[in-house]
Amino acid sequence: MSTLGTLMRDIAAQGLSALETLFERLRALYDRDAETRRKVAFSVAMIALAAKMAKADGVVSQNEITAFRRVFTFPPDEERNVFRLYDLARQDTAGFEAYASKLRGLCSHSCDGDCGMLTEVLDGLFFIAAADGFVHERELTFLHRVGEIFGLSEAEFERIKARHVHGGQGGDYAVLGVAPTDPIPVIRRRYLELVRENHPDRLAARGVPQEFMSIAVERMKAINVAWDNISRVQAA
Repeated sequence: MSTLGTLMRDIAAQGLSALETLFERLRALYDRDAETRRKVAFSVAMIALAAKMAKADGVVSQNEITAFRRVFTFPPDEERNVFRLYDLARQDTAGFEAYASKLRGLCSHSCDGDCGMLTEVLDGLFFIAAADGFVHERELTFLHRVGEIFGLSEAEFERIKARHVHGGQGGDYAVLGVAPTDPIPVIRRRYLELVRENHPDRLAARGVPQEFMSIAVERMKAINVAWDNISRVQAA
């Protein structure tokens, strides 16, 4: 069984008290291995925060479960432990703010306060929330608060939101993080920057686990569609 599988088995066996000290255990276990710590923390954060978000609107749809499986891949022999941890996180009395804060603290410790994984986590949560065709108002409130705890700017939050919520503020412009009044060369430059930032090699260098690459593909689709729409309008 993998290190993550062993951790989740132990957490599932010990119950809620283990969840409350999870990130401290991760820090102790992988103090000298920042890369493994980031990957394990990412996996656990996606499970715990996805469960907390499901609790926000009170309904877990099959589409959301399917999206969760796309964001977080795991071997078949670990499925039982993953969903036991998911269920424990839903029942845990600790608020989602505690988990988000611990994840940010872990990233700050290992990434000097600049951890791209936080953006990836929020993007993955949006992907799950939008899987049934819309993002519930309570889910959006949840996601906005997670973004605040992660230290993301309002502009960055709107850019992530616009990729998943149709008709979000600024539409295609928000996806690229530009303004409708920006000249086309500026918009194109920003588009190319986003393409470079989301290249698989760049994502791997930022510590993004392999299982998250499917979300990166969806993100690139949204970025390309936004640029195509804007450039077509500008050329008209």
